[in-house]
Order: sequence, then structure tokens, then C-alpha cells
Amino acid sequence: MPKKKEPSFEEALESLETIVKEMENGDTSLSELMDQYAKGVALSQKCLKALDRAEQAMDLMVKEEKQKVQELELKIEGE
Repeated sequence: MPKKKEPSFEEALESLETIVKEMENGDTSLSELMDQYAKGVALSQKCLKALDRAEQAMDLMVKEEKQKVQELELKIEGE
């Protein structure tokens, strides 16, 4: 059985926004709210992990010097 495709960050965020709107609507049963809440927590964790990976990638600056690639930590003032 093929592995289920993981949603992209944008797809996960869109699904999370839809869940929030449905929950705010107030027409959902308690059982459905609990299911939606669990899905929302999983989606939010996925989004947070994706943002963390992106932040880590941006913290490295790649520099090519004398035909060698160096990774340098990006220092931002105020951090």
C-alpha cells in the first residue's frame, strides 16, 4: 500500500484555517469538535516543525570561496 502523501506547509495551514472556521461556527457536535481539535493539533505541530526547519536553514549562510563551499552561521542583530 502506497504511503499517504504528507500535505505541504501551505496545505496544512489551509486545512487548519478551515478547521478553526468550522469550530467557530458553533454548529458542530462535541464529538466532531474533539475530532477537529485533534486534527488541528496535529496540523499545527506539522506547521511549527516546517517553520522551525525553515528558520534553521535560513540561519546558515553559504559562502563559496576558492572553489569550496563554507556554511557560516547567520548572525542577526538583536537576537
